[in-house]
Amino acid sequence: MTSEPSTVAAAPAAAPQPAAPERRARRLGDPMPDELRDEGERLSADELAALQLTRLRSTLRRAYEHVEHYRRKFDAAGVKPQDCRTLPDLARFPFTTKADLRETYPFGMFAVPMSEVRRIHASSGTTGRATVVGYTENDLAMWAGVMARSIRAAGGRPGHKVHISYGYGLFTGGLGAHYGAERAGCVVIPASGGMTARQVQLIRDFEPEIIMVTPSYMLTLLDEFERQGIDPRTSSLQVGIFGAEPWTEQMRAEIEERAGLHAVDIYGLSEVIGPGVAQECVDAKDGLHVWEDHFYPEVVDPDTDSVLPQGERGELVFTSLTKEALPIIRYRTRDLTRLLAGTARAPFRRIKKITGRCDDLIILRGVNVFPSQIEEIVLRTPGVSPHFQLELTRQGRMDHLTVRAEARPEADPAQRDAAALAIAAAVKDGIGVTVDVAIVASESLERSVGKLQRVKDLRDR
Repeated sequence: MTSEPSTVAAAPAAAPQPAAPERRARRLGDPMPDELRDEGERLSADELAALQLTRLRSTLRRAYEHVEHYRRKFDAAGVKPQDCRTLPDLARFPFTTKADLRETYPFGMFAVPMSEVRRIHASSGTTGRATVVGYTENDLAMWAGVMARSIRAAGGRPGHKVHISYGYGLFTGGLGAHYGAERAGCVVIPASGGMTARQVQLIRDFEPEIIMVTPSYMLTLLDEFERQGIDPRTSSLQVGIFGAEPWTEQMRAEIEERAGLHAVDIYGLSEVIGPGVAQECVDAKDGLHVWEDHFYPEVVDPDTDSVLPQGERGELVFTSLTKEALPIIRYRTRDLTRLLAGTARAPFRRIKKITGRCDDLIILRGVNVFPSQIEEIVLRTPGVSPHFQLELTRQGRMDHLTVRAEARPEADPAQRDAAALAIAAAVKDGIGVTVDVAIVASESLERSVGKLQRVKDLRDR
C-alpha cells in the first residue's frame, strides 16, 4: 500500500499584477562613445592575436614553473611551455577540471606565495570541499577593470548609481560587481541579497539607474513591487545586468516588459576570475563578448575533447592570460554554448547564452546544487533510506526543486514528517536554497536496472 507523501509546501504565489500606467521609454540603449573604451577595447584583430600569444606563453611558463600540479600534468602530456608557438598549439596542453582544484585543496594551485595574495574566494563543492581561488593585487585590479568594461558595455556611465543584489562573501558576485562599478565611476549601493521589501524601498528612495542581480531574484523583486501596489516600470532602473544562472530570451522579454529596462547578460565563474569574463552589450543584445585580452576561449567536443570550429556547439573552455595567483589552463566549465564572431565589441568574439551543462550540476536560482550534496543530507536523516530523486519543475517562470526521498519501512507518519522538515532545513542551511521535500513510500521511486535516476527534469513537459 502506498501512503500519501509528507510535504513541506513552497511559498505562496505572488499577488497578481495590478493595472499599470503607460510604460516609460527605456534609456541607455545608445552605443558607447569611443572615448569610454579602454586600451584593450581599441585593439585591432592582429594586435589582439599577438597580445594573446605573448600572454598565453607567459601564463604557461608561470603555471609550469610555480605550480607543481601543472608541472606534473604537462610532463605527463609530453608538453612544455615553449611548445606553444601559435594560439592553436594550446590544444596540445591538458585540461584543468574541478577535480584538479579539489585534489590540491586549498592552496595547491596558487602560483605565488601567500605574502602576495590579497584575497581568497571560494565556490561550493560536491563533497564539502570548495574550489578555492586566490587574487594578487594585480589580479584584483584586472578584475575590477574587466568588470568596469562590462558595466560600460551594459550602458553604465560615471555617476550612475548601481544597486548590487548579488551576494557578498566567498561568492565572487557581490565584490566583483562592487569594485567594477567603482572602477567605472559609478556609485555603489551594496544591498546584497535578501530583505526583498527593503530592497524595493531602497530602489525607490535611492533611485539607481542600474541593478546587478540574478534574473530569478529580479523576478522576486518585481513581484514585491507589485505586491506593494507599485508599478516597477515607474522606478528609476534603466539597465539590469543579470548573471550567475542561465536564463532564457523569454525571461529577458518578461523582465524588460515588466520592469521597463534593458536586461543584459553577464558571464563568469570563480575558477576563471568571477563575473566579468564576458558581457552582453546593451546596444546589440546578441550574445556575450569575451574579454579575450584576459581570457582565451575554446569550445570543445565534450565527448572527444577536440576543439570545435567557430559556430559549433560544445563545452566552453577558458585559459587565463593575465592571472598571477591562480593561472588556469584550459579550464572545463561544463557549460554548453557556441563561439561566434564579434559584433558590437569586435574583435572580441561572442558566446551565445549558456544552453545547458554537460555534468549533473543544477543551478537553482543562482545557487549551485549537486545531487551528492543532497545525498549527504538524506543519508544522515533518520527515517529515510538512501534512495532519493530530485525533480525539477517550472512553477510559472521559476525553476523549482522537489526532493523525493523514500521512507524506511519502519518509519511512522510522525517520523516521515520530521524527516521532511529536517531535509528541507538542512538544504536551506547548508546549500542556501529553498526546496520542497516529499517523503514517499519505500521502493516507490522509479528505478532503472536497479539504479535510481537521481535527477528528473520535467521543466519542458
